[in-house]
Amino acid sequence: MRTSYREHLDTFSHDLIIMCDMVQVIMVKASEALLERNLTAAEEALSLGDDLKEVKVRCEERAVQLLALEGPLARDLRQVVSSIYIVEDISRMAALAKHVASTARRRHPASAVPEPLEGYFRELYRVVTAMTEKLRDLLIHPEDVDVAMVFGADDDAVDDIQEHLFVLLTQREWEHSTTEAVDVSMLSRYYERYADHTVNVASRIVYLSTGMKPDEYLAKREEEEREAEMQRRFAELERSASRP
Repeated sequence: MRTSYREHLDTFSHDLIIMCDMVQVIMVKASEALLERNLTAAEEALSLGDDLKEVKVRCEERAVQLLALEGPLARDLRQVVSSIYIVEDISRMAALAKHVASTARRRHPASAVPEPLEGYFRELYRVVTAMTEKLRDLLIHPEDVDVAMVFGADDDAVDDIQEHLFVLLTQREWEHSTTEAVDVSMLSRYYERYADHTVNVASRIVYLSTGMKPDEYLAKREEEEREAEMQRRFAELERSASRP
């Protein structure tokens, strides 16, 4: 029974990777639709969202089965519960990417983003795509907890761009239409929330692997580093004292 249970857990983990891959494609297609005015890419992004929904339902059903099969051990229980939350976060990432595609489709053949601001959205796209790639690696190797800790810096970069766009919209003379102002505001929000959900998933993986929240893990790691440094200094003092 235990072997079968482990196989179900491994299949569940594999489905999370599949979902992450699908979300990455949806965001790539959605951003291509937005930045290149590509209507076909927008339609592809929206249709892929339906495929991802099927995987989500499969994951949810498997989670119920895993909890019902037998009383899971502590780590197994953490994996199932964390995975349930991860499924939801990845689903929200897909929904946000689809919002980008929908906006691009609605404005086609015009662009939803004024040309002077396209550079900001290309950077948003670059950062969130890199975050999704790192997230995939983390799902494959959840033991690489330190990788999960770098997501905060990427999220800060996205926040900075979103805040700067907000300044352009509210504190300076806006040279574009009201519709474009609304689109820029909403689109930057979609990318910002997408990045937030990647951070959420990374945090879930930290908990899955360590049983600790990210801030708790950081505090423990810093304490271990201080203790290791202290031991190194003591060892150096002992070597110095033992020299003739």
